[in-house]
Order: sequence, then C-alpha cells, then structure tokens
Amino acid sequence: MLLEVQDLSVEFDTRDGVVRAVDGVGLALAAGETLAVLGESGSGKSVTAQAVMGILDSPPGRITGGRVLFQGRDLLTLSAEERRRIRGERMAMIFQDALSALNPVLTVGFQLAEMFRVHRGMSRRESAARAVGLMDRVGIPAAARRAGDYPHQFSGGMRQRVMIAMALALEPELIIADEPTTALDVTVQAQVMDLLAELRREYRMGLILITHDLGVVADVADRIAVMYAGRIVEQAPVRELYRRPAHQYTRGLLESVPRLDRKGRELAAIRGLPPSPSRVPSGCAFHPRCPVAREMCRADPVPPLYQVRMAAEPAADAAGRTSACHFWKETVGG
Repeated sequence: MLLEVQDLSVEFDTRDGVVRAVDGVGLALAAGETLAVLGESGSGKSVTAQAVMGILDSPPGRITGGRVLFQGRDLLTLSAEERRRIRGERMAMIFQDALSALNPVLTVGFQLAEMFRVHRGMSRRESAARAVGLMDRVGIPAAARRAGDYPHQFSGGMRQRVMIAMALALEPELIIADEPTTALDVTVQAQVMDLLAELRREYRMGLILITHDLGVVADVADRIAVMYAGRIVEQAPVRELYRRPAHQYTRGLLESVPRLDRKGRELAAIRGLPPSPSRVPSGCAFHPRCPVAREMCRADPVPPLYQVRMAAEPAADAAGRTSACHFWKETVGG
C-alpha cells in the first residue's frame, strides 16, 4: 500500500465546544490507483486531506487519534521538518481555488521554476526550461510565452492546469486533488479530469480525488469512499458502487445526479440538511434523512462498517466493499 489511513480523528475548538470533524476514518490507496472521496460539504473530506498532508491549522484543529502510514511510515510521528521534506518531494496537493493558492505578484513560470531551484538545486536557466516543459505537458498553449504571465491572466481551467503542473514538478508518488474542478464549466471539468487520469497512468502515482460530484469521477476512479458527518459510510469499487450502492446516502447521491434518460422528470433530492458537526445525531448520523430508517438506526452505537458481499458476486468485485448500514442487504437489493 502507498497510503493507509487508520482510525483517523480530528477535532476543532469552537465557541460551541469541541467539534469532531473527522471520526475514525480509514482509507487505503495502492500505487497507481485512484481513490475518490465523496460527500456533501462539511462531511470531513478536506479536513481528512489536510491531516494526511500535515497542513491542518493547529490551533484550532488537532489530530486526536489514528495513524497515517505513507509507504509504511507513520507520518504523524515525524517532526515538522521531516513532514516538510516529504511534502512536494513525495506527496503533493492540488487545491480547489487555484487563484488563492498561487502567489498573485509572481509569474507562474517563476513559481514553477522556484521548486526546481529550491529542491533540485538547478540554475535559473535550467529551472525556467523545466517550468516551461511542465506547462506544455499539462496542455497550456504557448507555454514559453505564458510563463511570464501572472495568475490573474489565466482562465480558471488554465490556472488549474498550472496547479497540476506544480503538484507534478517533483514527481511525487501521491497527489491529493481537493475539488480540482470546482467553479469550472462541464467541458473544462472533463478536460481536467482526463488530464489527471492520463498523468496518473504516466507517472504511476497514487491519486486521491476529493469531490462532492459523483459525475466527475465516474470514468477516472478505481474505488470510491463516501463520507458523511465525518465518517466513512461506504467504500466500493467504482462500478459496483454505481451499479448497486449499499448505503441509502450513496443511493440518494446517485439519484440526485441529472440524467439524460430522465428528461422532464423532477430531479430527486435528499431531504433535509447534513448535521452540524457539533450536533451529530445518535446512532447512524444519516437516520434523520434516511427514507428507510428504523429504531435500530437511531440508537447508539454508530453502525460498524459491514463487509458487503452478494451471493452471486465474484470475490474480486466484493474486495474491500463495506457499508455502515445495518440494512445494507435491503439497500443493495432495492
């Protein structure tokens, strides 16, 4: 395994008291694999990514439990200096707002070249040439000329390509992309996702895609982990999850995606709103919004992650399938 997140918990100090934003999350990623982490805003996706990368603001946030194993080494036991050396060199992150992540007073070429000067000890000429090569690789037209432009002179899609180039600069083994297609139109979203999939294959890197949109990961992810109220509620290979979801929350997300074969019909929606992290319901956190909730769902403890296996399903398709639903068999069958 390239990355293993085991029982990770993250808390924040707020005016309402201590809030647990991530509660016992477990994830695994193999080299060359793409894992999509899905869920509505506030489900804990980005906080999980920040904890893995070691960029969680502390205070008010703090990791209160668990392990983050990168190639077998627990990152949470390393010093701040050791974590800094790993970031960029072996792990990189693509942020959702490229305009905020890039320095507005430096050209994009300078920002890319700086990574080679600092981490690889290259000369200005060598690093500038590498920066232009990277911009060309991620599909930025007239890269040599545009290297002298500032972030605000690029479109949203081109800025995101610059962010991808920065993440790739030092050829890391792991990239975490946090909502990489936010605020981009559908055509540009598809281009960015295709580019990430192509680069993942070319560099044989592990890729974690954090998103709330099931549509953007259908063709690029190998596996999907669905988060709700700070916990993993379902994990499955992408084809099996789309074909037969094993949690009512996942089913609701899938049914709320617009489809061409449902033209003219009212778009389905999950009733209610996600719970506040400071007031998570007892038992299954999804039960106030679940159409099939029963008394068992409302009572503590929180449902465990059940192994999902259908009688006629090949073992390879069931590998790693889990659902935090007491009645997952009915959900799959329904």
